[in-house]
Order: sequence, then C-alpha cells, then structure tokens
Amino acid sequence: MLASLGDPYTRFLSPEEFTKMARYDMSGIGLNLREVLEDDGGVKLKVLGLLLDGPAHSAGVRQGDEVLAVNEVDVRGKSAFEVSSLLQGPNETFVTIKVKHGNCGPIQSIAVQRQLVARSPVFYRLEQSENGNASVGYMRLKEFNALARKDLATAMKRLQDMGASYFVLDLRDNLGGLVQAGIEIAKLFLKEGETVIYTVGKDLQYQNTTVADAAPLVTAPVIVLVNNKTASASEIVASSLHDNCRAVLVGERTFGKGLIQSVFELHDGSGVVVTVGKYVTPNHRDINGNGIEPDYRNFPAWSDVRQHLSQCSKLQQG
Repeated sequence: MLASLGDPYTRFLSPEEFTKMARYDMSGIGLNLREVLEDDGGVKLKVLGLLLDGPAHSAGVRQGDEVLAVNEVDVRGKSAFEVSSLLQGPNETFVTIKVKHGNCGPIQSIAVQRQLVARSPVFYRLEQSENGNASVGYMRLKEFNALARKDLATAMKRLQDMGASYFVLDLRDNLGGLVQAGIEIAKLFLKEGETVIYTVGKDLQYQNTTVADAAPLVTAPVIVLVNNKTASASEIVASSLHDNCRAVLVGERTFGKGLIQSVFELHDGSGVVVTVGKYVTPNHRDINGNGIEPDYRNFPAWSDVRQHLSQCSKLQQG
C-alpha cells in the first residue's frame, strides 16, 4: 500500500525495526526502554540498554530492570516513547525512577541526575595555508546531534581567537541527524534576515521560510567540503551557506535527501514513516533526488574563494 505512493522513503517498520529506531537516547540519563510482552498478555517496561558509566548506570539502574514509576507517576500501560518523554528534563536536574531489579528482585526508588550524554561531533584545529600567509580554522562535523550547534560555535570562537582568517567546514560522510541542529548551525554563518531554508508540503504547517535571526558568529570566507555521503541536515547547511554567498562547496555532488518525515507508532508496536514535505534551498532548488553540485572538485586557492564569493554577492545585489 505504501509502495503505491512511489516514495522509497515512506515505509512500514516492523515492531523490531521500530524498536531499533526508538533506541536513540533522548532521555538525557543514558538508558533505552523496551516494552516486553508477558505470558498473561500484560506489558512490562524494561531497561533495554544502558550507557556504561552514564547517569542511570552510575545511580544504580541495571539492564533488565523493570520501570514502575517516574517521579511517582505510575507508568503501567504507557509506551516506551511516553515514558522516555517523562524522563526528559533540563540538564543537571533530577528525576526519580522506581525500578524492580530483575524478575524477583527488590524494588528501589533511584534519583538520577539528567546529563547530556551525546558525544561531541566536532573536531577542530588551526592550520596554515599553503603559502603560510594565513591561518585556517578547520572544523569537522561528524553528525548533527544535540551538542552539534553548541560545540561548533565554541570551535568557531576559539579558532577566531587563535587568529583564523579563513574557515573550512568538513561535512564529508555526514549523513545528517537532527535537522533543527543543521538549521541552527547555518544561522551561525548568516546575516540577520537571510534565508536558511524553505519547506514545502501539501499541509500548510509544512510551508515555511526559516531565516537567520541574529548577526553571524564569523564573517570570514568559508569552504564547505562535501561528498556523495553528505546528506539531509548537512545539505541544508551546505546549500544555505552556498546560496547566501557565504561559502564555496568543494568535492563531489551531495547525496540528495531533503525530505520532511513524520513517524507514527501503530497499536501493535510497528510504525509508519511518512514523507510530509521537502526542503528547498534559498535559491529555490529542490535538494531531494538532485543533491547539490560543488563549485570546485579540488581545493581552490583562497584568493579564488574570495573572488567567487564577491562575484556571487554582486550578482545577488543585481
């Protein structure tokens, strides 16, 4: 039935596949939950996985524990997604979980301090240009997770303080992640009022224009490195910087995935992923299925980058 829509990204997820999708830790305490069907037809909520030395593990929660309550709210009958949302909260605040250790073990209420447990996706260093006349701030972004925007902003500030007069943002092999993180990262480079991305869809809620709402963190010329595994949120950043004349793209044509999707859980634990819209670049180019063509295949001279960006700005201004 879904295949008849002609969209390879709209798809059915079996309960097993849906469970895998739900394992991404958004709880802030380093655990993942799973609904376990009992012989009597009832459902128990158990700890499926734990981040070793994460907040929950350090507080005494163990794999296989049954979760009975969160902050004195009985969680019987609730889904793993619902309870994960109950566990969420501001960083460094506490949540109290009542668990039953093992099948016949004691029941214990454990206070766990919430912490961002995602690892930094940013690597950066200061390099010298080939002729040694300029300092270049190199930044590699592996994925768009909850720490991406904050850590990239920190890297940009530190590299600027170290004397960087040019920047390289490496998005090669970055398949995406949190789209909102990509949007916020693009804003770091854009002037207030410049378009980050357009979203289009049949439903009015998916027809939107996102613009930068503050001054850029850096104004120096930027090279964005891309390849055929640069996708989704990475393509939003690359196209936004390119179309606003903030960066040149170097490498290979990008992957070409610019879809907005919603995930729906069905009553039997399976799910459906449905495409509800798509992203369009500031220059009104459809990313999906097309990708973004780079300006250069090989690394250009910085003088060429400056000239390219200058000409781009003049064309935009008419």
